[in-house]
Amino acid sequence: MRHAKCASAAHGRTPFDRRTRGFSLLEVLVAFVILALVGTTLFRLFGASLNNAGLGDEYSRAASYAESRLAVAALDLPLRETTDQGTSDDGHYAWAMKVDPYVPPGATVDQDRLSQLLPMRLWRLSVTVSWPGEAGNPRSLAISTVRLAMKQP
Repeated sequence: MRHAKCASAAHGRTPFDRRTRGFSLLEVLVAFVILALVGTTLFRLFGASLNNAGLGDEYSRAASYAESRLAVAALDLPLRETTDQGTSDDGHYAWAMKVDPYVPPGATVDQDRLSQLLPMRLWRLSVTVSWPGEAGNPRSLAISTVRLAMKQP
């Protein structure tokens, strides 16, 4: 045993030299593979979150546009049964609006007849905004509200 220590000391090596030589080629390759996998996963996560942020922005703009169309329709007094459609100024969004008398769910014929005698009427205003989505999948958003307005003379 003493002879082995002397032989390694004669060549200028100590037992600690084995640890201080650096990484082997296999260890470096494994580290690069792990780094590549982690990097790819992070890039996919960032790409997906950017895509979701863009989609959220489109839905937000569509909701804002639909709400403005409902506000414009509500200004048209007295309300009457009508439909209308068009596109946004930039041509990205198409909209369709419908105004019709509101009939509550489960209303009977007698209740509907009695509501005809009243000077005011409930109206349902609904707007559907659509736009082209990714890969040719169209997207749409529909909102509606109920307004109370005087009947037409």
